Amino acid sequence: MSRPTHLTDADVAEFGRELDAIRDEVMNDLGERDARYIHNVLRTQRGSEVAGRALLMAGILPPAWLAGTALLSLSKILENMEIGHNVMHGQWDWMNDPALDSGTYEWDNTCPSSQWKHSHNYMHHTFTNIVDLDRDLGYSVLRMSEDQEWEPRFIVQPGIAMVLAAYFQWGVALHDLEWERIGKDKTWSEVGTQASQIWAKVRKQLLKDYVLFPVLAGPMAPVVLTGNYTANLTRNIWSFMIIFCGHFTDEVEMFDEAEATNETRGQWYLRQLLGSSNLTGSVPFHILSGHLSYQIEHHLYPDMPSHRYREVAPRVKAICERYGLNYNTGPLSSQFGGVVKRILRMSLPHRRKATTLSDRSTVNAPVYAEAA
Repeated sequence: MSRPTHLTDADVAEFGRELDAIRDEVMNDLGERDARYIHNVLRTQRGSEVAGRALLMAGILPPAWLAGTALLSLSKILENMEIGHNVMHGQWDWMNDPALDSGTYEWDNTCPSSQWKHSHNYMHHTFTNIVDLDRDLGYSVLRMSEDQEWEPRFIVQPGIAMVLAAYFQWGVALHDLEWERIGKDKTWSEVGTQASQIWAKVRKQLLKDYVLFPVLAGPMAPVVLTGNYTANLTRNIWSFMIIFCGHFTDEVEMFDEAEATNETRGQWYLRQLLGSSNLTGSVPFHILSGHLSYQIEHHLYPDMPSHRYREVAPRVKAICERYGLNYNTGPLSSQFGGVVKRILRMSLPHRRKATTLSDRSTVNAPVYAEAA
């Protein structure tokens, strides 16, 4: 992988060692306070779901519906972002708690956890923002890089993006089918096996939210049905915004396969840094985002308990500043504006000259050089 021109190979190696040291320090410090944190989140999520579903069954008065839907939305967001996503990354395996085991956890989502772990944990986190390898790059339906060949269908991608946001869990569910590989190196038999797993999960989710609870509500079935739908819609839009702001802001870099060939540890860290972006906000905001508002730290340390990203982020940022590397962060409004700008720009049949990592600009002259 090419390196930024102001860094030597030795600099990149030292950059990697400094980031490794942060990870080792935190992972060796995990204990009671971390367990207390995730158990508090679990209690909040479960309590919100129970209270939300109870309120939705209580009556048709607008205050009850609004409160019930809000609490159910909160529950689904916490389960999807701060619990499910992070549990399946193995962040809590060290606790040996069956409820937090990455190998057996099944989340409140239409995508089977086993398929998600392949498309996300392996494909995305290994090949982050590498065109034609990272299938999370536009989720195979959006053009997000100049290095993706433009096709007439991309003219309507702003509309497709809005549909994807509203039904994000369904896009994620179908994602690992890898339609583009069918007939090449993937058989219809393999697709059928995956599809049956997806249908089993989809059937369970549909029965729970749109049959079981509405039936239990009796005459309040329409109220519960609309509340459940709205909660799922809210969760979908929220997760879409957070995830896209972490990967597709205007400053985020894309890479080609050659740039990631024979990467060293330091070079892998560089690609994760330059291919991710953060969001600023309050502690509740970070929790609701699953701490994916610290997408940079998440890509550097995907198996680190997410609430620790708040602690290490200032140290990571300081290291980036010393090495003259861009640490992309900003409020949700501006970062999502960058996402919208990229979606609109990539929908048009133009191409900007591609750059390599060694050509990409840096934010400052490397302060560390003077200190050395």
